Amino acid sequence: MGVTLTDSAAKHVANFLQKRGKGIGLRLGVRTSGCSGMAYKLEFVDEVNEDDLIFETSGVKVVVDAKSLPYLEGMELDFAREGLNEGFKFNNPNVKDQCGCGESFNV
Repeated sequence: MGVTLTDSAAKHVANFLQKRGKGIGLRLGVRTSGCSGMAYKLEFVDEVNEDDLIFETSGVKVVVDAKSLPYLEGMELDFAREGLNEGFKFNNPNVKDQCGCGESFNV
């Protein structure tokens, strides 16, 4: 099943990587944080680690470390613009609860 990107998210990541001038794709993971226990972490990837898994959508690679995958399995990453705000939206079927501000979650 893995992790997928919507067309909007894939275009945004591809455009940013092109402007950046380097990079393999987007690294997605989780870390312990926030009032609900976990938070997402996003960063651009320049090299793949030995325990990484790679998922590709619309030509864009999403790199996930093996420890984060159980929390992200089946997730779809979207990118949306709403008025003056824009950002990634995490559509994660594993989330059981999240904090009121939406910054952290638990499974």
